[in-house]
Amino acid sequence: MPLALGPRSASAVVTASLLAGCATASRTPAPLPRRSDVIVVPHSPWTFGTVAGQTVQLFTLKNAKGIEVQVTNYGGIITSIKTPDRAGRLADIVLGYDSLAGYLRDSPYFGAIVGRYANRIARGKFTLDGKTYTLAVNNGPNSLHGGVRGFDKVVWTAEALKDHDGQDNLVLRYTSPDGEEGYPGTVHVQVVYTLTDDALMVVYEATTDKATPINLSQHTYWNLAGDAQRDVLGHIVTINADSITPVDSTLIPTGEIAPVEGTPFDFRAPTAIGARVDQRQNTQIRYGNGYDHNFVLKRKAVPSDTLRLAAQVVEPYSGRLLVVSTTEPGLQFYSGNFLDGSITGKDGAVYHFRYGMALETQHYPDSPNQPNFPSTILRPGQEYRSITVYMFGVAP
Repeated sequence: MPLALGPRSASAVVTASLLAGCATASRTPAPLPRRSDVIVVPHSPWTFGTVAGQTVQLFTLKNAKGIEVQVTNYGGIITSIKTPDRAGRLADIVLGYDSLAGYLRDSPYFGAIVGRYANRIARGKFTLDGKTYTLAVNNGPNSLHGGVRGFDKVVWTAEALKDHDGQDNLVLRYTSPDGEEGYPGTVHVQVVYTLTDDALMVVYEATTDKATPINLSQHTYWNLAGDAQRDVLGHIVTINADSITPVDSTLIPTGEIAPVEGTPFDFRAPTAIGARVDQRQNTQIRYGNGYDHNFVLKRKAVPSDTLRLAAQVVEPYSGRLLVVSTTEPGLQFYSGNFLDGSITGKDGAVYHFRYGMALETQHYPDSPNQPNFPSTILRPGQEYRSITVYMFGVAP
């Protein structure tokens, strides 16, 4: 049955988790979103187009500070986020398209919910309870982001609801049938977007009738300069991780957990993306053509359902600040290495090399084939639940 908003889904639970994270964070504490009279604006939703006879809608969430988030129920895609710079000027800080046609034609997962399994599964195969499953392969020899038709390419049921705290939520639901893209089990998924005074909260929930891997994430490409006016190499990034999961030449983890100290992957102190992204003498940089790696977030002695700081990003010219907190154990940091200027996005902006970056909160890639990684198996009677918060601000 579809999941329903209940007491555990309310924003109060998110706030409580953030408070717990703040109490134990080892560096900058996880942000605490403030309550807000957030509304779904009167003209929202409006029709964005159709896919296979299904109506696709575009919803707008806006708060009193003028922060505006637009989401379509096609793929749960965040099409736009507008935030102010230090002078108060609003600009769009995510990559995407002006129309549904762009997302249907050619999109590297811009802004989408990715699943049933975010990131890669080696050779499109895994064994669960003695049975081997074969998945759709769509990224060299591997399966990526759920396969050929993952959650990013389906029309979700959308509903604007108030939770038990009176906050407005955009609730997206999708039922993934048994065998879809090769995965076992019928999975009921719910994703809730909530905009507060200064943050976007994303809550993922799922249930299944058969054991199955599940790993959901949000694949927004960020460019805090606004309106993609320059590359992201000057963005100053901090990642709350002492180690990464190194990969082979097809970007599948080797199973090792490797320290970042003394490598281009050490973002424990604020560092510009461009400072070390081209140090190709490093094998991992060479394999990813830059950063496209899972960082193992520091979560020692913290319950798995507690939000902790994952990353902070500052764009020095605009002053825009993004702080990411999550209940997930990993963060895929991607530096836009496959953007090549062939995509023209919103308002005619051309997305050149490294004009966007992704911060995908997640379990580790290829976990179903890596017994030493945290499990991603969901079984009947269990509930998958994951929370990520994106806090917006301006650096001093």
